[in-house]
Amino acid sequence: MALEIERKFLVSGDAWRAAATHSERILDGLLATSKGRKVRVRLYGDRATLAMKTRKRGCVRFEFEYDIPLADARHMLQSECGGRVLAKTRHYVPFAGKTWEVDEYETPLAGVVLAEVELTAADQELLLPSWVGRDVTDDPAFRKSRLFAGAPAPGIGQAGGRPRAGGEERLRRERRAPVRGGVFLGSARAQA
Repeated sequence: MALEIERKFLVSGDAWRAAATHSERILDGLLATSKGRKVRVRLYGDRATLAMKTRKRGCVRFEFEYDIPLADARHMLQSECGGRVLAKTRHYVPFAGKTWEVDEYETPLAGVVLAEVELTAADQELLLPSWVGRDVTDDPAFRKSRLFAGAPAPGIGQAGGRPRAGGEERLRRERRAPVRGGVFLGSARAQA
């Protein structure tokens, strides 16, 4: 049983690109949601996983993730996600002893860029890079289930609609939030 403790932030600018060590394209498909829980299938490179994530309590939840055969993942993405599939390129960016995952979404969320970082404790001090903007960890508009809402299945031939409430346009507006470096401690943010 794995505990997932992560913070999610908007990204502003491209300063992070020079520090990225590698990148990979990811397809995420939402299989089911219920009361803050979700089951998702992921395909990246020559690996596929199935994950169940429990309801979040702040920035903490349990995550159960298992490797599955590529053929199974492709089938689930094409036939079992009801068009709720998102494509993104994930960039791995080291900063201050942590590896930040910067996700650039493709259509219909093109232009949306989010950064996540995993922590060892919910109240862990976190030095924020200058290219990180507003903390959206607790903002429902930035939950994956909200991002999935109505998204077409990219790269696998599925059709679909546009994101619903809190979708693409709000995400684009929000990612232009001012950038402030600093130290993040719990829910307070101190200027550096």
